[in-house]
Parts: sequence; C-alpha cells; structure tokens
Amino acid sequence: MKVVQVLPALRGGGVEKGTLEVAQYLVDQGHESIVVSAGGQMVSQLEAEGSRHIAWDLGRKSVLTFRHVWAFRRFLKQEKPDILHLRSRMPAWVAWLAWRGLPKNQRPRLITTVHGLYSVSGYSKIMCRGDVVIAVSDTVKAYIEANYPDTPKDCIRVIYRGVDAKEFPYQYQPPIEWCSRFYQEFPQLSGRKILCLPGRLTRLKGHHDFIDMIESLSKVRGDIVGLIVGGEDPKRVDYANELYKRVERLGLSDKIIFTGARTDIREIFSISAIVYSLSNKPESFGRTVLEALRLGRPVVGYDHGGVGEILQQIYPTGAVTLKDQDQLQARSRALIDTDIDTESVVPESHLFTKQEMLRQTLQVYES
Repeated sequence: MKVVQVLPALRGGGVEKGTLEVAQYLVDQGHESIVVSAGGQMVSQLEAEGSRHIAWDLGRKSVLTFRHVWAFRRFLKQEKPDILHLRSRMPAWVAWLAWRGLPKNQRPRLITTVHGLYSVSGYSKIMCRGDVVIAVSDTVKAYIEANYPDTPKDCIRVIYRGVDAKEFPYQYQPPIEWCSRFYQEFPQLSGRKILCLPGRLTRLKGHHDFIDMIESLSKVRGDIVGLIVGGEDPKRVDYANELYKRVERLGLSDKIIFTGARTDIREIFSISAIVYSLSNKPESFGRTVLEALRLGRPVVGYDHGGVGEILQQIYPTGAVTLKDQDQLQARSRALIDTDIDTESVVPESHLFTKQEMLRQTLQVYES
C-alpha cells in the first residue's frame, strides 16, 4: 500500500507530529509512505525513518497556490498512491481539485482529518469531503455534524490523538544534570511547588485566568510559583507585553515566571505539582493535558472541548467549570495540599495512546 499525506510544512506542531508518527508506522508495517509539504526541520527525521518527502508549498493562502493543481494531478498519475490523506485546508483544496480531475478509476481513496474547530465556511468544508473523514475527538465529530450536516455520518470516524508511553513514561524522573541546569536558569523555582501553564502566548490560552489564580493562591500558600511555558506569537507581541506588564504591576514577578519556548516540556511537566489547561475556547483535543497525565502529574482544566473529554474519561478530578475562578482555586488547593498524583487512572488505559491511534488509522487505510 502506498500512502501520500499532505500538509503545509514540517516545522513542528501536533499535526506535524501525528503525520510523522503515521508515516513511520506505515514504513514499519511494510508500506510505502510519502509526505508532501513545504519542508522544515522535521524532514530529516521523516526521511531517516524511511519515508519520502516531496518539497511542495501547497499551504500558502494565495490564489496563486492553485497553479499547482495540474502539477499535483500529474504527480498522482505518476505515483498512483492507494491513499491520499489531507490534513490541512489550503493543501486540501489543491489536492482535492487535482484528485477530482482524475478519471474515477484512477483516483486514490481520499482521507481527510479534521484536526481543529475551524471557522465555519465553504473554505473549511473541504476537510469534510473525504471518503472517510477522521475526527480527532468527539468534540470535533459534533462540530462536523452541527456545521456540515451534509457530511454522511457513516463516513466520520473518531480516532483520538495519542501519546507514546515510551516518550512520556509514567512517573518519569528527569536526569540530575537537567535539574541542575534548569534550576540554575530559574532559581526562583527551587524548593517551591510549580503550577505550570503550557501554551504559546495567545489570548485564548487563558493566561489572565492563570495570573488571577496565582495572585489569590500566593496569599495563602507562600510555596507556590506559576510557570508559563510557551513562546511569544510573532503576530501577538502586544498581548505578550500585556501579560508581562500585568505580572509586574501586580507585584508577582517572583511568583510568575515566563520561560519562553521550550523543547524540554516532558521534564518541566514531571517536576510540576499541577499542569493546567485554561483555554477560554474549546479545543479540538488537548495533547499537553494527555502528556502530563501520562507522566502521572495532576491536571486541572476547563471542562469543555477535547480537554474536557480527556479529563472526564481518565481524570475527572481535574475538570472545572469554565471561568469559575473559585472552583479553579479550590481544586488547585486540594491537589497541592494532598499531593495527589494520577496513579490510579492513567497507566493501564489504552485510550488516547499513540499505538491505538496508529492501529485505527491503518485500519481505515486498509478498509
């Protein structure tokens, strides 16, 4: 079986990570894997794991991108893939137009994955045009059914994103050398209970709610510190400055630390007392929630969207009502005071695992 996956680029991110995981799994199972993207730092890993990469920028949001339709159709005729898997809207439009122009007996089977809760529009509807439409959560399935009701229900398959237990092992302990370097970089964290909010500095991630919580908790618990882990969004520098200034104005500069973008999130989660997910809009999934839970760390998050799904199914203790600051603080205090971990709910669960995601994806391809 030959599978072509198409996405904008391979520069990092959840969609990209999942694409590489599926690509490697295909190769390991004896299939041929091709990924089409504009490239990026993940290409070397993709190729090292046995897939072919075709450098092709089909993700640029411009009318000019449609000039690639005819060339992509020639590519499909030449490669004759069995499966064409589309993972992003702009490349999906180009690939779908190319695919539709082929004689029906020469078309590969078309798979799309709806990774996000996109703005509802004709542009987004392209992600519902697959022979099979994969939804990454029940939240996404409900979004498709509500907003694109002409999508045949029997074409929609829920395949949860998954975390690799080997990458995020239960009760992982970071190396002493890492701890030494980290606490030298952030000496304010030493000996304190770390409350961690991961995510880029964008307004939907709930940073202001986190700041409010730390301000209140720090009045009754002198041993806590808030850690905001995530880089600035180049398009939202004003928002990042707004956060920095608010923390300073509230006199919380020693209570709330900004780390910037990090590649050692596993280690940071493993030393955190609690990890948070406070997005004020529902998210399609919630990978960081799952990563922290797999490590055995408690998570507190707003009970909506994909995050709510994960918490309700494997750690309901962590689910709190959206924007309920009193409940957020009370749940945090209870977890800090009792030093609870997630031992009883996570390690044996096959739900939300990378292996199950890959097994189900291959099953769709083979069907």
